[in-house]
Amino acid sequence: MNTNVNDMTVGSPARGILRFALPLVLGYILQQMYQVIDAAIVGRWIGVGALAAVGASSSINFLVMGFCNGSCAGFAIPVAQAFGGKDYHKMRSYVANAVRIAVAFAVVITLLTCMFCTKILGLVNTPADIFHDAWTFLFLQFLAIPFTMGYNLLSGFIRALGNSKQPFYFLIIASLVNIALDVLLILVMGMGVAGAGVATLLSQAFATLLCWLYIRGKMRLLIPTGEERRYDNKRVSILLNNGVPMGLQFSITGIGIIMLQSANNALGTVCVASFTAAMRIKYLFTCVFENIGVAMATYCGQNIGARKLDRIRRGVKDAIAIMLVYFVLTVIIIYPFADEMMMLFVKSGEQEVIDNAAMFMRIANYFYPALGLLTIFRYSIQGLGYSNLSMMSGVMEMIARCGVSLWLVPALAFKGVCLGDPVAWVFADLFLLPAFLWLYHHIKKTKATD
Repeated sequence: MNTNVNDMTVGSPARGILRFALPLVLGYILQQMYQVIDAAIVGRWIGVGALAAVGASSSINFLVMGFCNGSCAGFAIPVAQAFGGKDYHKMRSYVANAVRIAVAFAVVITLLTCMFCTKILGLVNTPADIFHDAWTFLFLQFLAIPFTMGYNLLSGFIRALGNSKQPFYFLIIASLVNIALDVLLILVMGMGVAGAGVATLLSQAFATLLCWLYIRGKMRLLIPTGEERRYDNKRVSILLNNGVPMGLQFSITGIGIIMLQSANNALGTVCVASFTAAMRIKYLFTCVFENIGVAMATYCGQNIGARKLDRIRRGVKDAIAIMLVYFVLTVIIIYPFADEMMMLFVKSGEQEVIDNAAMFMRIANYFYPALGLLTIFRYSIQGLGYSNLSMMSGVMEMIARCGVSLWLVPALAFKGVCLGDPVAWVFADLFLLPAFLWLYHHIKKTKATD
């Protein structure tokens, strides 16, 4: 077996999940760290208004980038399933056709988002005093879409073969590049918010290049040759059936987040800055849950390809145990130190921003087990090849966040904003838990009659 790949159909499920998830977790923590540093540099050296401008469009960014990243993750699932079934010819055909689809998506999405950038910011009630900076930052994020999709697609292929270490190493390098560019463009050259946007774009492009060079040099098992490069309508259909629902799931979730952020933006610049600071730290903690889920998508994909259903059940139980241990650690850190963490972004005199952001962090922390269950079951369903089913959980999240933004935010102000994520996670779990149990027994019954 090639040492650059990891067969998750054998050995201890818990060990395999941790071995796969750990580099992902470290990589995404690092990725979130440089976003924290972005926000800290902007907030402390440019001001609260600039921090609010960077965060005013975060929900829009989540919707667009969520579709791109979710689609690429979905394209990797048939690759993982073919690898688990040891059908390497089929696997490479999926790779070739996934690249075609991703290129088309990147071109169309980049053009449309750049064209409508101004209207998009108007739709989310962006305050007038930060509108220009918010437009500059968001436009640069949209220009980076081809590189974002490129990195997520190529790193998804690498992870589909069980190798989560190399994307982690590439994120380390990209994060260091991003931080260096932040210092150069914002602090030395005085480019302000535009400097943060350019730094992100260039670091994403560099990460994409590193993935491509690694595949060419070390994972040639993934490179299509001859007839494997041909357009295959059946495989394109399978890729779209996996990728588009996953992308739409994030976008549907993003609609709810946009509604919530629009309600928050209407509360004023202080609340926008509070939301921005809290979200940066929240993602630093919640990316662990997300990546336990990503590990489960590859784990379930490989094991369904190998027809090892009992390992899927054992893997889900082990993932839940890992998630609960991590939740206890977050409580130990977040509850006593939330205020201090928010002071990374603003000066100590901005007490209202600090208090609001710390409250957001603590309320969300109480509900982290609900988020952990959401990611485990959602990604497991996706790994089993039923992305359409998991998309419904995104609908539940959207409904919940829309309800919070329409009723709780007007009634409770920023405290209502703090309840947006927890209510959405619980609503999604109400669908996902019975859906996974039904799906597992359905697949088990179907395989038994094959």
